[in-house]
Amino acid sequence: MAAEFIARVTTSLSKVEPAAWDACANAGRDPAERYNPFVSHAFLSALERSGSVGSKTGWTPAYTLIEDGAGRLLAAAPAYVKAHSLGEYVFDQAFADAYQRAGGRYYPKLQVAVPFTPATGPRLLLGKDAPDSARTALVGALRALRKSLGASSLHVTFPTQAEADALANEGFLLRAGEQFHFLNEGYRDFDDFLAALSSRKRKTIKRERREALGADLTIESLVGSDIAQKHWDAFFAFYMHTGARKWGRPYLTRGFFDEVGATMAERVLLVMVRKGAEYIAGAINFLGDDAVYGRHWGALEERPFLHFEVCYHQAIDYAIRHGFKRVEAGAQGEHKLARGYRPVTTYSVHEFADPRLQEAVADYLTREREAVAATIEDYEEALPFRRP
Repeated sequence: MAAEFIARVTTSLSKVEPAAWDACANAGRDPAERYNPFVSHAFLSALERSGSVGSKTGWTPAYTLIEDGAGRLLAAAPAYVKAHSLGEYVFDQAFADAYQRAGGRYYPKLQVAVPFTPATGPRLLLGKDAPDSARTALVGALRALRKSLGASSLHVTFPTQAEADALANEGFLLRAGEQFHFLNEGYRDFDDFLAALSSRKRKTIKRERREALGADLTIESLVGSDIAQKHWDAFFAFYMHTGARKWGRPYLTRGFFDEVGATMAERVLLVMVRKGAEYIAGAINFLGDDAVYGRHWGALEERPFLHFEVCYHQAIDYAIRHGFKRVEAGAQGEHKLARGYRPVTTYSVHEFADPRLQEAVADYLTREREAVAATIEDYEEALPFRRP
């Protein structure tokens, strides 16, 4: 590492000035993504302060920092020492199982990520005026940290494509995945968006929207100071009910929602469904400058199409009305295609200490990338938009 850089690791963002971290996290280097809420000091600190991450959860913070000789923060990475592979949305359990059957020890591993958040964004956070060599120093510091921990591997999940390509050029293994995003083509309103769809799909979505709410449900879209304690209480009940039913133990604590409500409510869109005086369902979205990020949903009552309305149609409607360029609706879900969401490629990169595991995974990922590319081509053929 160059002599002018000092690398250090801290286990708490409380030891990093918020303004200094945010100057790296959202430095404005990417014209396609002016602000990403998930790498902000407020969001990552909310995970930490609420106990959603920490040694008891298997996500032990190891934020990696690069400073100059005067102590000024130049670059940073949200890194975590992982004792498992949960909450990542890039599945490597097969790698872990194979390595452990061969006598290796896969955990701990070092993960550069936003916990529980499958949203693309910067992972190697570089200040606006920092030299590119600071990014090189950051990668070197992460590799050194992996080695010092005795970790099996270093993973960077959901980086930007530019970051993924750069790290692949430095020897990391490139992995591809797919998600479904709504792209705002300058639509005037939701009806203008519907007009771009085939007649059959247009009629289907209109019917879904009518049946989802029926005559007894009302939608409320809340941002910033509109979100009160009663809304957080209700939403957390939805989140716990649906999360426990789907995957056993929801990742986020009640305190997390209090934290984001207190520190970044202006970056939160809470879509709530009311039946009479009671809330029965809702979805939380986070707002960048260019994207609406759909994250979690929950419901106490099952209603046909209600999930589609609250999570997908309402997000598209909000994005169009407020001039957002896209909606990212999270991981998985081919059913999003029929509702106007397009397939996009996501990325992760991986590096293994054991050259045998590195070679085996490299072979697998070559074939997997080809399969992902072919799948996305098939999805493109299934898009519901009108043909020229």
